[in-house]
Amino acid sequence: MFDKQTMISKKDALVGRDAPILTKGTHFVNHTDLTAPPANGCQQILLGLGCFWGAERLFWNTPGVASTSVGYSGGYTQNPTYEEVCSGQTGHTEVVRVIFDPEQISLKQILTLFWEKHDPTQGMQQGNDKGTQYRSAIYTFDQQQHTVAVASKADYQALLAPSVTDSITTEIAAATTYFLAEEYHQQYLAKNPNGYCGLGGTGICFPPDENL
Repeated sequence: MFDKQTMISKKDALVGRDAPILTKGTHFVNHTDLTAPPANGCQQILLGLGCFWGAERLFWNTPGVASTSVGYSGGYTQNPTYEEVCSGQTGHTEVVRVIFDPEQISLKQILTLFWEKHDPTQGMQQGNDKGTQYRSAIYTFDQQQHTVAVASKADYQALLAPSVTDSITTEIAAATTYFLAEEYHQQYLAKNPNGYCGLGGTGICFPPDENL
């Protein structure tokens, strides 16, 4: 039986399809274009914190974040569907694309939220959500972002050390193709306020003066 908590190999992954699942869309909350690239000095980063519904709400409510969307990345299947990702046969994890204005919020502050709002030590799951699609991940778009991400991981690991025996398992890698998820997943908890939110941290936070 296929183990959804074991990363599939490229040769065994589903092929997918040529046509994108979502080609256009408008943010349900702030009315930005979901398919538009960062503009006006904004940057983007892809973050995996488990189920992307609650993770996206965390960031669209964050001052300095210009837009968010949810999708799939880090795997092999071209233009995967949600069902394919949940099968564990794509290699993708659920991610939020966060477009932010570095003049208003730094990447370090974005990553502070990332570390504090999920448990990055759980490997191929997040709470009761089990599978490779729930793994913790940071996908960066340039070397500077990568350097900041690696440093923030080390800082958070140091905070965890006295009380958490497990090491951080978060994948930090250069961003590959980001595939937008289906329209009904976009801003899901704004459309379904009583929907499931899987966010849950370790309870360990950065000191306030380290959030700058």
